[in-house]
Amino acid sequence: MAIFDGVIIPWLAGGLVILSSIPGSQLVLNQFMDTLNVKGIRAYGYTGYFDAEQFLGQWFEVDLTIWIDLAKAGQSDDLNDTLNYADAVAIVQKLIRESKFKMIEKLAEAIADAILGTGKTQQVKVALTKCQAPIPDFDGDVTLEILRSR
Repeated sequence: MAIFDGVIIPWLAGGLVILSSIPGSQLVLNQFMDTLNVKGIRAYGYTGYFDAEQFLGQWFEVDLTIWIDLAKAGQSDDLNDTLNYADAVAIVQKLIRESKFKMIEKLAEAIADAILGTGKTQQVKVALTKCQAPIPDFDGDVTLEILRSR
């Protein structure tokens, strides 16, 4: 489907496209009908704006939504025909543990780039949670979500 000037239009490839009145602008939101969701990936890392965050570290949690055509793996029953979610977990945990970015936005981008870099998907959503953000009188967490395509 496509949305153009508020009108929903069927899209032949089976996804959702938002067209802009700006020439050449469009965003493919869901090119594939299938998604692989990997939730609750936790690791201790050193990304943070403050020096103490980069020295002491903190817990992060990531949820991934990976748009991928699962039909071939569903037919072949072969792990090589899909994105191995154990590999996705390892990629995310390694980036959290080894990166020392100041901004969680940068860490989320690095995760998205690495998942897209597997060559198995065209689109990924990364929800990155800083489990204990260093904010006075705040006992919650902070989550950002990014959607990236290649």
